[in-house]
Amino acid sequence: MSKIDTLSQQFSQLFGARMHTRLMLNFDTRRKLPTLLLIDDDMVSREVTATVLTMSGYAVHTAEGGAKALELLAEGCTPDVILTDAQMPGLSGPRLIAELRAHSDARIYLISGSNPPDDVAASADGFLLKPFDASALEKLLEGHPLPGAPARPSRIQPTDPVINLETLAQFRGMMSEAAVREIYTAVIADLIKRTQALEAAIAKGDDSEVRRIGHAIKGGCGMAGAIQAARLGALFEELLASTESNHLDNSMALLSDLRAAARNLERMLEAELPA
Repeated sequence: MSKIDTLSQQFSQLFGARMHTRLMLNFDTRRKLPTLLLIDDDMVSREVTATVLTMSGYAVHTAEGGAKALELLAEGCTPDVILTDAQMPGLSGPRLIAELRAHSDARIYLISGSNPPDDVAASADGFLLKPFDASALEKLLEGHPLPGAPARPSRIQPTDPVINLETLAQFRGMMSEAAVREIYTAVIADLIKRTQALEAAIAKGDDSEVRRIGHAIKGGCGMAGAIQAARLGALFEELLASTESNHLDNSMALLSDLRAAARNLERMLEAELPA
């Protein structure tokens, strides 16, 4: 038997044990732990990590790259936490994280055998150094609400208008539908870019930059009538000048709301101004 056949057989046994262990886990225990999506182009690293986490009680989905991960999300995979390798061929780094955030509300943590570049680290919610075990993940998740735990109230309510209809009507009265669509497409792209810049500023503790970006979002989205996003921009501008003690947690919660506002704006665009 060749070395490749032997390795394949060993992994088949290991992965079979992982699936058997998942079936044997107590349902109540699994329900209290977050569901994970693990993205890693290295098969050995990916499957060994998935096995360790599954045997610790986590439900784990795996993807061998960024494109496959996005396919899983499109097919209905709804992880609470995404673990992604910091450097992979193809879609990776900040571009992958931006795409993941556009399609999921999951917390995103980098996993790597070395410290990732600053721009990559700033785009994620945290970092785990390989190799890591379940206890390291649990430590990283400490202080973050798990599924079923009381969540911080969102600043966006289901009844909140996404856009000022009067502003939209004014645009439609001045220009073609295609031109109006271009405006809102640009607003969404700018909002996503500024959200990434906010993440970086928060990670660096740059309060003045957070306020500056919040002010820009408030002004730009306000002019376009994007009500939800403009209000969240104003909250970023005001947050660090307030007396609230835990600015980091509040900032991360606002970032999640801002991403939701961008997705709401995208859905509005598709409904009101389909391509």
